[in-house]
Amino acid sequence: MTAMFQPENHVSRRVRRTLAIMLFAAAPQPATAADVVNVVLDQAMVTKLPERVATIVIGNPLIADVSIQAGGLLVITGKGYGATNFVAFDRSGALLMDKMVQVGSPSDVVVVYRGVERESYSCAPKCERRITLGDSPAFFDATMSQTGSRVGQAQGGTGQSVQR
Repeated sequence: MTAMFQPENHVSRRVRRTLAIMLFAAAPQPATAADVVNVVLDQAMVTKLPERVATIVIGNPLIADVSIQAGGLLVITGKGYGATNFVAFDRSGALLMDKMVQVGSPSDVVVVYRGVERESYSCAPKCERRITLGDSPAFFDATMSQTGSRVGQAQGGTGQSVQR
């Protein structure tokens, strides 16, 4: 007994082609350069919001934070390395903006490895200690302590007053 193969009928081929086009159109598309906002870790940048924005949602607030300012401005601050997104909606829930946020490292940072220990320095132009995610705990804690003491003194909390 021989098996008989019938040629594909024209309708099923058209249905498959239509389904393939629909799946391709529904698949997530890679972000274009215009859809990506690049922010440096621990720095902020400003972008203009579309009119009528009522709600903004940030995908991962550990990577970036946003705050709305007067005049339809949005300040985006890099909080941690990586990528996230933010979306803006109007009062009726319509999507007005969807942007990818890429947080990277500053260009003036020099990283020193001493075995498994890591230290970061900001070199612009003289190299000074810098508090950076990923530094060794001892280096990070010592730098944070020094920075906290300095800030406290600058604010007058622990500084000495001079009377004349």
